[in-house]
Amino acid sequence: MINDKIEKMINEQMNFEIYSAYIYKAMGAYCDSIDLTGFANWFKIQVDEEMFHAQKMYDFLLERGGRPFFTQIAAPPKDWDSVKAAFEHALDHERIVTDRINKIMTAAIGENDHASRSFLNWFVDEQVEEEANVDSILKKLELVKESGHGIFLMDKDLAARTFTPPTAE
Repeated sequence: MINDKIEKMINEQMNFEIYSAYIYKAMGAYCDSIDLTGFANWFKIQVDEEMFHAQKMYDFLLERGGRPFFTQIAAPPKDWDSVKAAFEHALDHERIVTDRINKIMTAAIGENDHASRSFLNWFVDEQVEEEANVDSILKKLELVKESGHGIFLMDKDLAARTFTPPTAE
């Protein structure tokens, strides 16, 4: 049986993951609206990842005898000044997610909830990857500045991104 405090925190994070998907969906729509479909694809794949994270939490709560619950999701922003600004927002957001995951992990450690600690380790590792991916794109955007050729090549590269759900370990 999952500890009430940890159940509440994972539920809150599950809802935040759905909000993350909502933000990325909005970023994808922004990129589509300015005809950067490769950048839009990157964000759309990110939506799939965030929903996968939420489902993983949903399933874990049920496995531990808890109950997933859903809350109202706030509207995301709809415009950014540039693609770079959207990715800066994405990095800031991923840093918030990392902080939230770390707080749940700290609580699980404090509650001696070893099952939740084990479960959360995957998310701790995932957040390192999430931040690094966005940071890498931001560094490339900084290199190309406003170069149409650079943006075009990045857009083409990002169009190739796909989502493959991680397999069970």
